[in-house]
Amino acid sequence: MSLSTLEKCIDYSFRNKSLLEQALTHRSHSSKHNERLEFLGDSVLNCAIASLLYDRFSRIDEGDLSRLRANLVKQASLADIAQRLELSRFLRLGEGELKSGGFRRPSILADTLEAIFGAIYMDAGFDVASKAIAKLYKPVLETVDPKTLGKDAKTLLQEYLQGRKIALPVYTVVATHGAAHSQEFEVECAIPKLDVQVVGIGGSRRAAEQSAAKQALEVALTAAPAPAKRTPRARKTAQLSLPVAVAQAASDDMPGASAADAPSPQLALAADAHADAHADTPADAPADAPADSPADARTTAPAPSDDRPADDRQASLTLTKK
Repeated sequence: MSLSTLEKCIDYSFRNKSLLEQALTHRSHSSKHNERLEFLGDSVLNCAIASLLYDRFSRIDEGDLSRLRANLVKQASLADIAQRLELSRFLRLGEGELKSGGFRRPSILADTLEAIFGAIYMDAGFDVASKAIAKLYKPVLETVDPKTLGKDAKTLLQEYLQGRKIALPVYTVVATHGAAHSQEFEVECAIPKLDVQVVGIGGSRRAAEQSAAKQALEVALTAAPAPAKRTPRARKTAQLSLPVAVAQAASDDMPGASAADAPSPQLALAADAHADAHADTPADAPADAPADSPADARTTAPAPSDDRPADDRQASLTLTKK
């Protein structure tokens, strides 16, 4: 297969074609194989992906960025890209590796793709290699969900249930099959509250649990109720003060009385205070001023008596008028 076809697929044309040939060569084919280029390409890939994630997801912390990067550069992700490029058609494998189907093996495909990244770096530098990586990863990055990418099925199921305050699932090995060196496990995943009970199968207990968790999550997504909305608690009714209670009781006892006729709490309190202040005052006590004041003496003193005869009193009056 012509190397120019592959160059079009990766959107880069090598100046040194021997670097591309070496990147495609498996150790079973020749002593001049691609493992050193693979080592170099692995570092270039990690740096390029880290930069892409840093620019794309500005609100994600370093822990989640590391998780995303690890998922994007793992063998399965690289093998998927290699299959999209039909890289198996360009591999240079030994006869034994060809017969055993090495051109379909994910590990060989992933290692070869990393070697190509290393070859581009050696041929043109990091910036060009980073651009080639960004173009190949563009379809992947467009569908990346930072909340779920890189999390296994058990983790996703656990987070889903905890968010709805539902008890965690119970995993139980229900059966094992096959010889000791190639056993197959059947694991049940049960979520009693959702009435979910599924069985997963895998070559190990962990793989079977993951399979069961994936099935349980799919069922739970349709079976679980939406998270309950919090409703505000009703406020306790304040107790009425004593004057208000008395006024209200009085209005209830008076026929035809309305709430508007009842005294206000302020009036009731003022009346109580006035009654307390005058509780010890005698009923017949004088009003205000002292009894012995001079003004009262002049007002109330009797006029002096006149014992003279009536004719003398009349004569005095006549002389006074004159």
